[in-house]
Amino acid sequence: MSVRSKSSEPSEAPHRAGFACFVGRPNAGKSTLTNALVGQKVAITANQPQTTRHTVRGIVHREDAQLILVDTPGLHKPRTLLGERLNDVVRTTWAEVDVIGFCLPANEKLGPGDRFIAKELASIKKTPKIAIVTKTDLVDSKTLAEQLIAIDQLGKELGFEWAEIVPVSAVGDKQVGLLADLIVPLLPEGPALYPEGDLTDEPEQVMIAELIREAALEGVRDELPHSIAVVVEEMLPREDRPADKPLLDIHAFVYIERPSQKGIIIGPKGKRLKDVGIKSRKQIEALLGTPVFLDLHVKVAKDWQRDPRQLRKLGF
Repeated sequence: MSVRSKSSEPSEAPHRAGFACFVGRPNAGKSTLTNALVGQKVAITANQPQTTRHTVRGIVHREDAQLILVDTPGLHKPRTLLGERLNDVVRTTWAEVDVIGFCLPANEKLGPGDRFIAKELASIKKTPKIAIVTKTDLVDSKTLAEQLIAIDQLGKELGFEWAEIVPVSAVGDKQVGLLADLIVPLLPEGPALYPEGDLTDEPEQVMIAELIREAALEGVRDELPHSIAVVVEEMLPREDRPADKPLLDIHAFVYIERPSQKGIIIGPKGKRLKDVGIKSRKQIEALLGTPVFLDLHVKVAKDWQRDPRQLRKLGF
């Protein structure tokens, strides 16, 4: 294996590359942490639990390593077929990564949801597990110390030891770099798995759909937290445009479960849907680096979260 080195002397540490995933109950700060480590928005973040539905990989490029972050949905006790499928995605991911980071918010005491996940983690023997205490900017040092002790105890009770316990604040950018430094030695030695410059291996259409869904959730989370799915039907460059002024036409459908929800998404005189289009278009243009014409339509897919055929159609 060749190791890139600036001088002719052999590099001391071998290059490492591997996968880490962040787990935790919904809204524990997993997506925000992924984005902070990668340095660019790749996983959607929202204040509403259960907004991440796809396994988004964020890629951290370093001189000594390449860390591929897999952002899984939050593990929870399922109530719908969608919920069961999300949990299956989580367990499959855990079995395939090199390191598991368990995110526990500093500002909330350990609860049944955390114990449920920790128990599941205890059954995965070989994979190193790091406890990541998130949202440390929201608490004082005494509360943080109590949380660190409680997390250490939790591992002991379940018969395993944390490889590390790391407090971080992704929002305040505190100890995020340190977390990467602690994960890297746990990765296998090997060359980079993705080309430099790649930030994610998510297909662009999936990322665009996620940006639209994030914008659509804003302001209606309490009413329609999990009823919204977005599918990008097509993306085509506008044919009659000169090469130096390209325009990408994107046609997307926002799916909801019931006709009564249509008015909530569209808003009075279509204002909400227009705002969703403006907000998500800006983010899509930033992601793709090209001007975009975004055509959004709202469709009803009755009770899609409980219907296997519709789940497949909507990408779950």
